Amino acid sequence: MSLQAISPIDGRYARQTAPASAFFSESALIKHRVRVEIAWLLALSSNPHIPQVRPFTADETALAQSIADAFDSGAAERVKQIETTTNHDVKAVEYYIKERLAASSLADVKEWVHFACTSEDINNLAHALMLKGGIEVIFLPAARGVVASVAALAVELAEQPMLARTHGQPASPTTLGKELAVFVMRWNRQLKGIAAQEYLGKINGAVGNWNAHTAAYPDLPWPRIAQEFVESLGLTYNPLTTQIEPHDYLAECFHALMRFNSITIDFARDIWAYISLGYFKQRVIAGEVGSSTMPHKVNPIDFENAEANLGVANALLDHLAGKLPVSRLQRDLTDSSALRNIGVGIAHTLIALSSLARGLSKLTVNSDAMAKDLDENWVVLGEAIQTVMRKAGHENPYEKLKELTRGASIGPEEMRRFIDTLELPDADKQRMRTLTPGTYTGLASELAKLAANDGE
Repeated sequence: MSLQAISPIDGRYARQTAPASAFFSESALIKHRVRVEIAWLLALSSNPHIPQVRPFTADETALAQSIADAFDSGAAERVKQIETTTNHDVKAVEYYIKERLAASSLADVKEWVHFACTSEDINNLAHALMLKGGIEVIFLPAARGVVASVAALAVELAEQPMLARTHGQPASPTTLGKELAVFVMRWNRQLKGIAAQEYLGKINGAVGNWNAHTAAYPDLPWPRIAQEFVESLGLTYNPLTTQIEPHDYLAECFHALMRFNSITIDFARDIWAYISLGYFKQRVIAGEVGSSTMPHKVNPIDFENAEANLGVANALLDHLAGKLPVSRLQRDLTDSSALRNIGVGIAHTLIALSSLARGLSKLTVNSDAMAKDLDENWVVLGEAIQTVMRKAGHENPYEKLKELTRGASIGPEEMRRFIDTLELPDADKQRMRTLTPGTYTGLASELAKLAANDGE
């Protein structure tokens, strides 16, 4: 942890966010630019219709590829050193690669680095690769880990009766597992969309028309060459752009992440409330302090931390989703500065997921608290009784139960005395007499078990 870091991502939460640096740091951006430049040079050398770039031997191909594959912090520092002269980050990458090639058997092809490219040909592909890697390697495993933990808890607690609350007031009972399963299904729906996300790319020159390409090689099928190259990187080809790839897919991705995060905020707040109600206890960690003045406190800090970081993440992702698809005419530079913050939004999400995982690991169920809550709210059976009365043809059943239960203190004896006054079929009356708040959970336990089958 750096105590001098301005952002908590690189300071207080550096340990949680460290894996993201491989995809979203300045060094990662430079490395991915080098990867794209080398791949383009290799593509040119393997094209028989561009004889000026001779075919590479197997050793030369490996040498060129090693410039990208072996790229490390020292190489990144060298690129930044070159940038102090060029004052242009992509040109610095080009010069770095030429510098490496000049000292090898590939010195004769160094001027083909960055051939016919505008900076955005390299940048858009680098950013797409970075985001794709960050989502697939870092975000999805972390998100799926949290969802799997909650899914297991949902199945474990499928039959644990709990008083539901609508508008914060006692409502028809449910099971704790079923309420957790709702989040599992919501999360998995978003994760399926995120996993299927397309990452678009283009390589078509200064304004998207292959102007320079056709000036040099007017007879080559540049759109097909570009498509094959983009797809060779594992990206989806965009055939029609200005100087920049329009970034619509980025907005789609960020909006999907925001929906996942919003569901997670909802979850964190509900767990916080269940802890407050006593439905969950938190395992005490030796040495931890809950309050600087109240020794008894065990605060739900992990869920509060998650909520805060998810809020920050969504604020930034929302800005990026709204800003990035908007560019003046054929391009302006506002997207360049904004794109450097992609990792910030995702890092705050990772911090939140880490906090949730930690918080979930501390929870234990307090069945006694839930049973007490249910036993103090026999009024919730009013829904069941008035519904059975409707079935039996009673007049104004809702109004009769409203008169009996609304704002009243009703226990099992009062409820059963009322049931005994009703003209109901024997089977219905007996079922109502044996019904308790803890058994009036409908199909909740069966619904909870759906969580186990809603994964990928």
